Amino acid sequence: MLLQVARVRVGTSGWRYPPWRTTFYPKGLPQRRELEHLSRQVTSIEINGSFYALQRPENYRAWAAETPDDFLFSVKAPRFITHMKQLREVETPLANFFASGVLALGAKLGPVLWQLPPRMRLDPDRMATFLALLPRTSTAAAALAVRHDERMEGRTLLEIDADRPLRHAVEVRNETFRDPAFRELLRAHDVALVVADSAGQWPRFDDVTADFCYVRLHGEGELYVGGYTPDALDGWAATVRGWDRDTVVYFDNDAKVHAPYDAIALLDRLRA
Repeated sequence: MLLQVARVRVGTSGWRYPPWRTTFYPKGLPQRRELEHLSRQVTSIEINGSFYALQRPENYRAWAAETPDDFLFSVKAPRFITHMKQLREVETPLANFFASGVLALGAKLGPVLWQLPPRMRLDPDRMATFLALLPRTSTAAAALAVRHDERMEGRTLLEIDADRPLRHAVEVRNETFRDPAFRELLRAHDVALVVADSAGQWPRFDDVTADFCYVRLHGEGELYVGGYTPDALDGWAATVRGWDRDTVVYFDNDAKVHAPYDAIALLDRLRA
């Protein structure tokens, strides 16, 4: 069985990949049913389309409706905030993001992922200012969303069905973030430092900084391509159990269709 005190969820980063349609997804399965199919085999999915463009409320409503009652989504925050603005002066972009329909996921809304670009170095003051802006409940997120700009008119969702905690995780890709002061800053805000396996492409950080853990597995041996061996999956299962806290794990090695199979294999180990 999965851990009883701490809930571990495993899935993939995204679900719409053309190569999966001739391998993982059954032949003839309509594209509109791919999320439904995958969500019956994993326990969480990381929404990554939100990184490239703001989604719409009807998208989030549909995704919530197509998945099991106990399913969980993480949502990757917009690259406009993380890569273009690099966390500078982002009050209005944050409001636009939370107004775009994220809250329509309701009880299925899990952590928000903030992935920073490799070129971005640690600026403690900028990071502290950003972390202080993040809403920690759905009520606070809705209050922030009301401050969206005029570009969002007619495509917002500002209501919530209940007040729930809202978690955040930061994935960093620059060695300057190894500064212990950064980890203490994350702990002060209860924000998770993403444990990212990137085949050596970027630094790996294993520090636990929040009441939950967030793992992104980008590929063993080759970024986005390499599949995880049985021994590697055994190791990740042991690591996750050792944290003894809520954890989400997402496989991002989608290029050769390893991600869904690796996710299912890790789930099998955690259920054993």
